[in-house]
Amino acid sequence: MSRHLDRLRRGERWWAAEIALRLAGLAMLVSFYRVVLIAHNWVIAAPRHSVGLAIFALCAVSMTLFSAGLGFLFEGPGLFRMVPIPRKSAYF
Repeated sequence: MSRHLDRLRRGERWWAAEIALRLAGLAMLVSFYRVVLIAHNWVIAAPRHSVGLAIFALCAVSMTLFSAGLGFLFEGPGLFRMVPIPRKSAYF
């Protein structure tokens, strides 16, 4: 597994990773859509009590799926590239 991650970090073009990560991003966006439909149906139903922690957790999961799905779909293996940090940076 390490050699595959090293290959992604170097930024080498690898078609299997391109396809797998972009399909994973697409699957995350489909999951996001389904979770949002569940949240929407839950919110528009006549509430018998106030909205609890569960709906907030559901919305947090949906936004995590949305942001990760877009990242994997548009960037793919580029998410794992090493980014050079300048010497004058506070984190160097």
